[in-house]
Amino acid sequence: MKEILKSRTKSLGIKIIKLIDQLPNQASSWVISKQIVRSSTSVGANYRSACRAKSTADFINKLKIVEEEADETIFWLEMLEETRLISEEVIKPIKKEAEEILSIIVASIITARKNNNRSR
Repeated sequence: MKEILKSRTKSLGIKIIKLIDQLPNQASSWVISKQIVRSSTSVGANYRSACRAKSTADFINKLKIVEEEADETIFWLEMLEETRLISEEVIKPIKKEAEEILSIIVASIITARKNNNRSR
């Protein structure tokens, strides 16, 4: 599962990078594109970091960062969708993937916390 999630989180960043190339060349697009590229690529980078955590507490803390970045990515996708800078049909599958990753990360945090409490 870890390798699958590494691949999915990296792929999300790649999809977003390709997505922003479809944005119109205007000031609002530049701002959003910088934010969404940063947050979406951070999902994969921080998940990789979590996989190398030195303790359960470190793992949970790093996954919390992944959670925040995934949620921020969804926010920027919603902004693109609601401003109609990109069509809903293009955004929908990417947003679905980001939401699935977010759900997996949240479930992983809950599980890690439960397991950490049991071992005490």
